[in-house]
Amino acid sequence: MQADVPATQTLSDRIDPARAAALHAVLGRDGAPPASGDPLPAFWHQVYFWQAAAPGALGADGHPATGGLIPDLDLPKRMWAGGRLTFHAPFLCGVRAERTTRVVSVTEKTGRTGPLGFVTLRHDVRQRGTLVISEEQDLVYRAQDAPAGAPTIAPRDAEEEVPVSFDTVALFRYSALTFNGHRIHYDADFARASEGYPGPVVHGPLLAQQLMQLAEARQGQLARFAFRATAPLFAGEEARLCRRGADYWVRGPEGRLCMTAEARA
Repeated sequence: MQADVPATQTLSDRIDPARAAALHAVLGRDGAPPASGDPLPAFWHQVYFWQAAAPGALGADGHPATGGLIPDLDLPKRMWAGGRLTFHAPFLCGVRAERTTRVVSVTEKTGRTGPLGFVTLRHDVRQRGTLVISEEQDLVYRAQDAPAGAPTIAPRDAEEEVPVSFDTVALFRYSALTFNGHRIHYDADFARASEGYPGPVVHGPLLAQQLMQLAEARQGQLARFAFRATAPLFAGEEARLCRRGADYWVRGPEGRLCMTAEARA
């Protein structure tokens, strides 16, 4: 890692109720959105702590260019591969919060699709001096010409299945709320020409959000949640949110396994 890479990064946000109301609408939730002082559902901190970069600081894919806290591994393709979350205390709407981020590990190896880089970030979110959320975020970096791996087939023994699909409007609105400029989520031409995808890609965190929403509905307030993305889901495809006990997964068309997860209340 470069000697000038900062050890940590701290961002502050006032956890604006208007942004929570916007996410409430994007997710199509019933009832009134959270108000100031209300606890927010699991994973809603994703729409806060924006890190805005000037146009000149962006990569060709629309994401901030690598370097800084995340080292440059010279692997331009990037994706959020999974994460592990611990919910220590309620995350309150309308109450200022700080998120401190540090790099936990950086690993480079060669897989079946070529060179790979793995970066794990640790985020700690505090409100009023109390740790409320700990999150480890796994990022994967690949070469520009790396081929897609063969998809895994999802289990068929779910106790419950919920159909979901996402159009390009939903992907655009979620990108805007999370300040995610990655062009694979809203620029169909870029997704096809640069990434080899048939169309815009559904955000991994959006799939994880859907699974957490289902887990909260079935298990109550979550203490822990872990997820791993295994294959992309594309705009307009119908998928199934699947549950068996505390195990969750997303099954895409033709049985494609898109995500696995485990929840603990």
